Amino acid sequence: MTGPPVTGSGHDDPPDGDLDILTGLRSGEHSYYPEYVRSVERLEHAVQALDRISGVLVRTAAGPRPLVEAVVRTAAAHLGAEWLLFAVAEGVLPAARPRFLAVISGELIDDENGLPAEVAGHLAVLRGRPWEIESPDRGQDWVRVSMTLGDEPVGGIAARPGTGLEVADTDRAILRVLANQAGLALHNSFLLHATTQLRGRSDQLYDATTRHARDLAARSAELAEAQRQLGAAMQRQALDDERHRIARELHDSVTQSVLSIGMTIEVCRGELATMVGPASQIAERLGPAKDLARHAAEQLRAAIYALNHAADEPAGSLPVMLQRLSTVDQPANLNVKVRLEGQPIPLPPGVEQSVLRWAGEALFNAAAHGQATCALVRLRYLPGAVTISVSDNGTGDPAQLRRALRLSSGGDLSGLHRGLANMLDMAENLGGTLSIRHSRAGGVLLRLSIPLPLPGVRP
Repeated sequence: MTGPPVTGSGHDDPPDGDLDILTGLRSGEHSYYPEYVRSVERLEHAVQALDRISGVLVRTAAGPRPLVEAVVRTAAAHLGAEWLLFAVAEGVLPAARPRFLAVISGELIDDENGLPAEVAGHLAVLRGRPWEIESPDRGQDWVRVSMTLGDEPVGGIAARPGTGLEVADTDRAILRVLANQAGLALHNSFLLHATTQLRGRSDQLYDATTRHARDLAARSAELAEAQRQLGAAMQRQALDDERHRIARELHDSVTQSVLSIGMTIEVCRGELATMVGPASQIAERLGPAKDLARHAAEQLRAAIYALNHAADEPAGSLPVMLQRLSTVDQPANLNVKVRLEGQPIPLPPGVEQSVLRWAGEALFNAAAHGQATCALVRLRYLPGAVTISVSDNGTGDPAQLRRALRLSSGGDLSGLHRGLANMLDMAENLGGTLSIRHSRAGGVLLRLSIPLPLPGVRP
């Protein structure tokens, strides 16, 4: 038995069509499929735009100009634009370059004179009225989006899309991303420019400070040298005054007394010479006394001359002063030679004066006590020391002098060998050593050795 067809078999009835399942649309309206196709196309277009944006972003490191060029070309390609303009508003990012850039029919233009009137009008808006960039299109065939930094409009992009292209919100968002990326690149360029200027100014200030520091160091050195010279001049003046005073006293008192002694001895000798017996023998013994008095007068005259003329002679190095000492300030019967070894180095004035006095004392002892007729002064400049030695051909005994020097540290010498003790004191004050031994000429060799660098010298 057959009956009417069964309409409900227990299975779910299929929907009105498979389109709803495939598209997710719950309507059988025929207009929804074209809308779905357009949505897919927009999605693919957006993905392509994102891919272009990623290509633009990697140009950031190349600098602002290549990035802006990539932005306008990418935006124009996305819109299929007949022309597209990018511009920075006036008064912002003053160091940003370029300030605007347009692409018209695939050609980049950065000269206002080459812009059509329509593009120039949009440039005026982007530059002077950035707050109007996002105004509604009002049915126009162009689109504008703003470029922002810190939520403030600083320029934007204007374009005429290709024929038949409907600009959706996603397209505007893509244009904003591109514009903001360009704005950020220009801002970074501005910061780099400002940083470079500050660094340049900092380098200039550092160089100027370095020059001033060098100038101050040089002036400080000059001031220290001037102070040293002033101190040396004051010391020389005090020494000159003292020398003049001693010279006057020697001339007015000691020299006159010595001359009187010599004259008295000569008168007595003359009277005794006329007598016979022991008187004539006494007259003969007074002969050496007369010679000693004459020799003492000569030494006094030499000392007075040296004291009066030391300040008038120009100062010189230690070798020069030693040469002068050997020719002017010594008795006539002592022949002195000066020998220099090594490269002379400047020493403090006080040290050179002490060395000069030491040499003068050694020469005086050679002539007065050692009865020497020849003396050799040897000044040696060594890498680690300065040495000066005085050797003579006199009758001095080095062993006796060393013994007397040891005894001088234990008590008063009552004037005996006082010069030798003074020489030892000068050596110790200079941080040096004094040695006494036989000379090759047969007399005594005195050597003063001063270590370098110089230790602290006591005044």
